[in-house]
Amino acid sequence: MSSQAALVLNDRKMFMEKAYNSAICFKMLRDISSSELPYLQFVIKRIRNMAQKSPNLVMETIHDYFTDNPQISSRHKFRLFQVLENVIKASDCLEEPWRRNFMQLALDNMTKTTELEDTYQDAASNVLVAICRHSWQPVAQHLETELLTGIFPHRSLFYMMGVLSSHEELLNKEDRAHWEELLAQIIVKSVKFLNMEQWCKELLEALTKPSQTQQDHLPEKAFLFTYYGLILQAAENSATVRMHLQALLETSHQWPKQREGIALTVGLAATHHLDDVWAVLDQFGRSQPVKWTLQSPIPKGQSLEDLKWKWASSTIFLAYGQMAARAKTHILPWVDNILSRMIFYFRYSSWDETLKQSFLSAITMLVGAISRSEGAHSYEFSQTSQLLECLMVLMEKESPGALCTTSRQQVIHIASKLCELRPPIDKDRKSRLLSTCFRSVFALPLMDTLERHTCLFLEPPNIQTLYSQTVEALDHMLQSFIMQSPTTSELQFLLLHLYPWLASEKVHKRQRAAHSCMILLRFLNHRCCLDPKEDFRPMGQLMGMLGILCQDPDRATQHSSQEGVGQLYQFLMHQQEAALQAELQTSKELSQSRADEASPWSTEDRRTTSSLPQKVVSPKDSIFQQDSSKAIKVKALTVVAGAGGGMAGIDLGILPGEIMRYLTVPELTNLIWTVIEGLGSTSPFHVQAAAKLLLTVIQEHGAKLETVANMGWAIHCRLCSVHIPEAKENVLHAITLLARDHIPELVAAFLDFSMPLDSHSLYLWKALGAEHSISRLVLAVLLAWLQERPLFTKASDGSPHPKEKTYLHSLAAVNTLYELQFMQEFKKAMQEAYLQLLLALLTQVHYVLELNLPKAKSLPGQQAQDAALPSPQSTSLEVLKSLLSTTGHWHDFAHLELQGAWEHFSSIGTYSQGVVLLARAMVHNHCRKIKAVLSQLLPSLQSQEEHDRKVAILILTEFLYSPALLEVLPSQAARTVLAKGLCDTSPEVRVSSLQALGNILFHPEKESLLRAQLPHFLEGFFQKSKPVVVGVMSTVSEVLHRLGMQGAGAQSLSIAINIHTFFDDEQDQIRAAAMALFGDLVTSMAGGKLSDLQTQVYQGMVPLLLHLKDQCPAVATQAKFAFYRCAALLHWQPQHILFCILAWERSLSARHFLWTCLMTRSQTEFSIHMAQALKYLYSCHHHMKTWAVLFIGYTICYFPQAVSQMLSNGDIDLPLHTFKDLKRDPEPSIQEFATRQLCFLQKMSARSQE
Repeated sequence: MSSQAALVLNDRKMFMEKAYNSAICFKMLRDISSSELPYLQFVIKRIRNMAQKSPNLVMETIHDYFTDNPQISSRHKFRLFQVLENVIKASDCLEEPWRRNFMQLALDNMTKTTELEDTYQDAASNVLVAICRHSWQPVAQHLETELLTGIFPHRSLFYMMGVLSSHEELLNKEDRAHWEELLAQIIVKSVKFLNMEQWCKELLEALTKPSQTQQDHLPEKAFLFTYYGLILQAAENSATVRMHLQALLETSHQWPKQREGIALTVGLAATHHLDDVWAVLDQFGRSQPVKWTLQSPIPKGQSLEDLKWKWASSTIFLAYGQMAARAKTHILPWVDNILSRMIFYFRYSSWDETLKQSFLSAITMLVGAISRSEGAHSYEFSQTSQLLECLMVLMEKESPGALCTTSRQQVIHIASKLCELRPPIDKDRKSRLLSTCFRSVFALPLMDTLERHTCLFLEPPNIQTLYSQTVEALDHMLQSFIMQSPTTSELQFLLLHLYPWLASEKVHKRQRAAHSCMILLRFLNHRCCLDPKEDFRPMGQLMGMLGILCQDPDRATQHSSQEGVGQLYQFLMHQQEAALQAELQTSKELSQSRADEASPWSTEDRRTTSSLPQKVVSPKDSIFQQDSSKAIKVKALTVVAGAGGGMAGIDLGILPGEIMRYLTVPELTNLIWTVIEGLGSTSPFHVQAAAKLLLTVIQEHGAKLETVANMGWAIHCRLCSVHIPEAKENVLHAITLLARDHIPELVAAFLDFSMPLDSHSLYLWKALGAEHSISRLVLAVLLAWLQERPLFTKASDGSPHPKEKTYLHSLAAVNTLYELQFMQEFKKAMQEAYLQLLLALLTQVHYVLELNLPKAKSLPGQQAQDAALPSPQSTSLEVLKSLLSTTGHWHDFAHLELQGAWEHFSSIGTYSQGVVLLARAMVHNHCRKIKAVLSQLLPSLQSQEEHDRKVAILILTEFLYSPALLEVLPSQAARTVLAKGLCDTSPEVRVSSLQALGNILFHPEKESLLRAQLPHFLEGFFQKSKPVVVGVMSTVSEVLHRLGMQGAGAQSLSIAINIHTFFDDEQDQIRAAAMALFGDLVTSMAGGKLSDLQTQVYQGMVPLLLHLKDQCPAVATQAKFAFYRCAALLHWQPQHILFCILAWERSLSARHFLWTCLMTRSQTEFSIHMAQALKYLYSCHHHMKTWAVLFIGYTICYFPQAVSQMLSNGDIDLPLHTFKDLKRDPEPSIQEFATRQLCFLQKMSARSQE
């Protein structure tokens, strides 16, 4: 009894629970009528959950609700259909009664017209679709029946067909196959409807009926276009197919989905009617509306009729694409025709985003169809190159600052596929394609900027994903190119287009290019597609670029570059290992063939013979049979890579330097050139990294580099771009290291840009001389270039003969030597090479005079600049001057400077006199280098060059007066050398040799004869004829010179006394000759006793000092020189400062210095000096009078004790009378000076008397 009660209780409980759930379900079904969308979603979810537990309860409730409430609104029914659809989908099975009831419910409502229009019908149809998941055959039978009635079906049927066809998940694999079979049968049976006018009319109306948004591709329309295309495909009558296609193409082309549907129908028809489709499309393209849209762009505010045809070209593009995709292998013969038509529409259509996307979609379909065709490799397509041009135009028109569509990756993908076809694309077009693609992708702005461009879009694309896909397409294109042509030349071609982006100033551009380069190298390592026997020529250049980028401040670029170097390292290792294995295999096969050819006398012999190659040919032996550099490279790479291989365990930081150890010379050369090119970058990091890498390479491999001269020139061109001190220091240090093994090449290169030298050229020359051993060799090479002195003849047009322009290097060498003399780096080397430089420069001056180079013509605006540039003549002379002044031979320089002897070197006629005066100065100053110079002169006398012999004989002639001559060359040997000079081909050499043979060294008796003539010459001083007096004085100077170090002896005093009287002669020439003779006399007394002549020398000092301001330049020059020679004779110090003051200073401080030198070193002669100065106060020459006033003023001001001594000695009368007379001088300043000095002396005199 208790169990029965329990059952009743349980049944009651279940009934109550069922009733409760049914009531809840009923209430929710009722409430969804007026609820908002969130509540509807809640209800659907809740009822789905209930249906999973109690499906029959829910379905019964829904069925009862429909049955009990026939008058509910359409909106309410619409929502009930949505709930019912979800319930059926959620159910594991659908019982037959419910299937039948709900199917009928759906069929009753799916064709009903309500205010909800298509939405209501679609909801009812979706119930049938959900039923198909459980039982599709009854639904399919109903659909088939409705479709084949001959009456055009309701749209809801096509909606269902579209959903069933497009949603694969609705049917399992077996059911799907049966459904497609049924569909094919329906298609075949529907062909007859093409001839039914009303059916076809309604079909076109359904296809062209506008939807609410016109953007969504409705299932019914999608199926209709497919259904129509399949019917045309199954039709056999060509005329019918053409008629229907023409009618379809004449409908509106305004909306995108409409154009895609038309193209799909055309494409499906082309599967069996290719000729007909081609003809229809061609005819449509020639129709008037299409022509009108091509010829004149449709303006804004166009009519509906205009909009109907505006994008007809888009439909044509898509139709050709679908035609190619559907025709499959049959399309190959048509490809060129299709491409020609598509290219035509591309060039003549008014472009917008719609046409662009249609074009790209069509080309993608066409290229895909070609790629899927097995026979495509046997065809040659003539239009691919033109199509590539169109694609490049599209890529160039892409906005450089935005990435909103997939157009870029589509173009790259299509171009990659086109390049796989025959014939192969030419290098020029491929180059432009690569450049265009790289520019379009790498030059895009940063991600933040790209995302800002899409911030206002309703549905903004994922920029990061879009960009990644675009870059991936670009990388795939590069990989495709290398697979099509797996050669190092192709790889180099690709890398050449990457290099500009790797060297870009923009961080993001470098980053992108480095990543693509790394991906390409990774691909090469993975595929190992290159022939290992082929030299990897771009290795050096690539290593240079990546080596620089390994130091990039951007971490991403740095990482990509380091991984790229690692991939490059692995690639090189794989290549070398493969080459080694191939060579081992070849050697093994060769040895085996030789063994087989041997006569097999016995089994033992055969066994021995067959084992011989294995013993002889070992890996070690094979390595040494290779090229040595390759063998070492393979061995080293194997050791460094380690047993693990790959990138594991390899230090990416040291990898660039590690790889460089195994590069060949051409690869190293390419690396160097890449690095040098990097020095010209405007990016500071790039320059700094390039300089560092340059130094590293040259430190390790500078000795084996080639084309060093060109490298030196290139470094000079780039040095102006290097503004970072550390980078410039590295570059210059690299030059120093490079010079250790390549001095001749570098010097020759640097000479090319050393006329004139700019600051960067000077830096390079300093770098060459940074090491003393190198600086000596640099000077030796410069001397060799200096001696390349070809004379040139002018051509008919006045220009130098091309073969005779070598003289430019000689001039450049002189120009360079001038600057090197003032560099600390070359100071010691200059002193060591003094002898060779002296003779070479003397010869060079003569050579330049012989060239008689024309002055360069300049534009009016360039005159000031050109005037500042020294001529070759002046440069050669300046080098000679600076050689004397900077190497410790300033005494010789002073002799020539003070007497104005450098002017002799400016003319070919007086050049010999200049050389003579230089050699004479060396003799007079007892130059320590005379003996060394003599050792250099003797070979020069045998030189083939006439210049050298002329200079040598002139110097030797003067050196005959030096005691040092006999230490090097005995008298008889000197005579022999000079006697040979009499037979020289040069008249000048013969004359100089003959004059030298008359030297007193060879004829000692001439000494007494010459001295005996001196008294007679002294009488000639007092002749009335000025030319005679000047000539006699010059003759006495010549006699003193010929007497040499013996001098005039006792007659020197009389000469000195007599010559003093002519210092103040009225004739300029006589004054100048007298002072010159006095200087020569002082010089001739340098080796003798001064006791007799010292007074005469001191007495001549004041006149010489005051005549420094003589109105005649020649007199002033001789006064300077004579004053200096007197100071040298009296050993005044410091002589160098004294020389500089005499030579170049004109200020009052200079006059004060000269007065100080005189007065402080000759105080005993004070009264004489004072008296001489007072006399000049009466001079008629203003400058000398002023100078005398200053002299006396300095003396009275700074030597009051000397004035006191004059007063005590009674020598004051002369100054007093002089100043009294000067008070009447016509010049006011002299009057004032005389008055003040007279007053001062009178006071001093009165004070001394007291």
